[in-house]
Amino acid sequence: MNIDSRIKSQIKVLVEKHFSSQPESEFKLGSTRIPLIAPSFGAEEIIEAIDSMLTTQVTMGEKVNKFESMFAKYIGVKHALMVNSGSSANLIVLSALTNPLFRYRMKQGDEVITPAVTWATTVWPISNCNLVPVLVDVDMHTFNINVEEIEKAITDKTRAIMPVHLLGNPCNMKEIMRIAKKHKLFVIEDACEAHGAEFCEQKVGSFGDFSTFSFFFSHHIGTIEGGMVLTNDDNLADIARALRVFGWVRDVKNKDKIIAKYHDIDSRYLFYTTGYNFRPTEIQGAFGIHQIKKLDSFIKARQENAKFWSQHLSKYDKYLMLHDEQPNTKHVWFAYPITVRPEAPFTREDLTRFLEAKGVETRPIMAGNIVEQPAMRHLTYKQIGTLKNSRLIMRNSFFFGNHHKVTEQEREAILSYFKEFIAKFTKGTVIGGKSK
Repeated sequence: MNIDSRIKSQIKVLVEKHFSSQPESEFKLGSTRIPLIAPSFGAEEIIEAIDSMLTTQVTMGEKVNKFESMFAKYIGVKHALMVNSGSSANLIVLSALTNPLFRYRMKQGDEVITPAVTWATTVWPISNCNLVPVLVDVDMHTFNINVEEIEKAITDKTRAIMPVHLLGNPCNMKEIMRIAKKHKLFVIEDACEAHGAEFCEQKVGSFGDFSTFSFFFSHHIGTIEGGMVLTNDDNLADIARALRVFGWVRDVKNKDKIIAKYHDIDSRYLFYTTGYNFRPTEIQGAFGIHQIKKLDSFIKARQENAKFWSQHLSKYDKYLMLHDEQPNTKHVWFAYPITVRPEAPFTREDLTRFLEAKGVETRPIMAGNIVEQPAMRHLTYKQIGTLKNSRLIMRNSFFFGNHHKVTEQEREAILSYFKEFIAKFTKGTVIGGKSK
């Protein structure tokens, strides 16, 4: 469709004016809401999305392809396939690894080792593909899979490890890859919360056989909804492309060979495996091609926020357990997590109720110990050990928002709320060199 350039120019001016004229609201200590998330998009994304709608080319096309190429280059992998969500990305990955077209496919009853503290749609796709999730405990300092527990969980049915870079904190990929190589296991990195995170100066999402990312509104960059599947394996990438859209051959790189084999079937509707409809839209692609350019600046802001809170809250380590950036990693701080120590004179609920009353939005750590979720009664799964740390996180840990739009005033306000709350329990004691 030919669009009048004058109309496009007028739309551009109006959208830019809208975003530049947004008034800043007055911050009131103790009452102004400090949300978990803030929009990461602006005029550029909206203008690009409107352009797609005006052309009427709105389903997966050139802009999605462009974003895929940009993201693959950023992470450092060969293939990137955009889908409609990070959850769908996980389901495609497990479906590809169990697909009959894959020579080394996993089969019904095979086991996948994954952490007990994660998001639900890390675990559900394992079960959806007739595999058995094997849940192991996590490390309290990172909330990531405890690598010492992995080998304890390996049996003759184990086929894969699915580490999760929870809250943007990189897993120990050196040790995980060593274990995987030793036992000939697939590695699937769930990096849905870890855009730009690094282990030993290598981007997470570039280590395993597959990796997944989410571009949901709350993540480091967002495409409203959206996700990405990444791999360096040509065959797995082609299977994933087919699975993304019905199982047809249209997006498969070696489609000419398949079409020649089934020449009596119209190639436009040639299905060579089963599949889903997980296509993204051009509107999501339009957002992505601008969002990725901003990612590193967003990460820097999150790191500065986390450094501030860690520096000032560390004096309360008698009561609170904080996260630190581990050696040889780049933590990208999806949120700011805190664990209330069991011996503290207050509970997590005491603290979060106080923060919420002041306007600070909080959340528990994802699904907590997933074994304790009622949905697990419908799954066949295994757990290794007592999951002591996962149980503690379920009861004592939470996070509050950390994003690129947190202002210095908001950052300091959150700190002041912690000081006010903890002061109620520390009168007469010495903390940080000052008597309370």
